[in-house]
Amino acid sequence: MTTKTAHFGPRLVGTPTGTLRAAVLVKPTRAIEKAKPLAGEPGAVYAWATEQHAVLRKTLEYFGVETIVLEPHAEDPYESAAADAAVAFEDGAMLMRPTSMSRRAEADRMKAEFARIDVPLAGHIAAPGLLDGSDVLLVGETAFVGVSARGNAIGRSGFSEVARAHGYRVVEVKLAPAAQCLRAVVGAVAKDTLVITPGQSDPSAWQGFRTIELARGEELAAGVLTLGEHHVLADRRYRTTLGTMRKAGITVEAIDLYDFHKVGITPSMLALALKRD
Repeated sequence: MTTKTAHFGPRLVGTPTGTLRAAVLVKPTRAIEKAKPLAGEPGAVYAWATEQHAVLRKTLEYFGVETIVLEPHAEDPYESAAADAAVAFEDGAMLMRPTSMSRRAEADRMKAEFARIDVPLAGHIAAPGLLDGSDVLLVGETAFVGVSARGNAIGRSGFSEVARAHGYRVVEVKLAPAAQCLRAVVGAVAKDTLVITPGQSDPSAWQGFRTIELARGEELAAGVLTLGEHHVLADRRYRTTLGTMRKAGITVEAIDLYDFHKVGITPSMLALALKRD
């Protein structure tokens, strides 16, 4: 099932934008070719997505990230969005309950994997609550929670209680109807700095944070995977955004993840961060 047999101690994510040390990935399934592509994009190709996912894993390992790679178990096109299954705090991981019915079993499989590698549980979203992990963004001492057609108020409330118990201030963020999810349109690049796709979220939510607004037309470019403070992994297709981030002093590792972009899956959604310094 996995490529690693590592075991984790009680300290998982010490700092949400700290150096990424371990992450869970889920290989793409052939069903990714059945996913509805974004407007103007061709359909995803399974073979290419598989190659790109392997490059993602190798890139993370190059930067010292221990990867736990799981085989897909369902025929949902979006199963490779591993971040939807859970959110890790310092002393345990909270299991989500994905909005899509076909993805509900992913949390149970992740729970079994966490038991195998000794990752403590901090809680779970109980029925009828719904919340996807990619609608949660931890930055500094703030937990941002996306409000859209995905998830529901019960799921957001349940997560908020656990986040507050872990010392986070919770801020709900209203998303535009076109936004894929919170982590697709907002990315954390430092404990006090965010990259934001304009027009996709309520700007009042970001008070107190430095924001870097990205170019229009690159709507998913903010979905970066944080490798550490001012260090991110991004999809190389967003050339304007890559330049904007680099000019702002952010170190950017750019790789090809085009077949995931075609169906709205960003780097931030592909990896479930389990351990950060």
